[in-house]
Amino acid sequence: MYVVTVEFEIRDTDVSAFMPLMRENARLSRTTEPGCRQFDVCTDPKRPAFVFLYELYDDRAAFEAHMATPHFKSFDAATAALIASKQVRLLNLES
Repeated sequence: MYVVTVEFEIRDTDVSAFMPLMRENARLSRTTEPGCRQFDVCTDPKRPAFVFLYELYDDRAAFEAHMATPHFKSFDAATAALIASKQVRLLNLES
């Protein structure tokens, strides 16, 4: 299994615009991508501009397929200006 974590810092004024787009991207990933096993969107009530993603894919190819989907490309383009910073980690899940 292939794990992807993403930490976003959203511009304070853009959180309300970002979150519906993030939730829709996660929903479409879970429901339309056969290699996506989990896509959690986590928030911190004390830091509303911080968003953490935990994604689980069958393998790296499934994650690369995710990044090629129209819904991801649309999300990425629509949110680029809303994000202050983003850190992505790519990991292998050890049994």
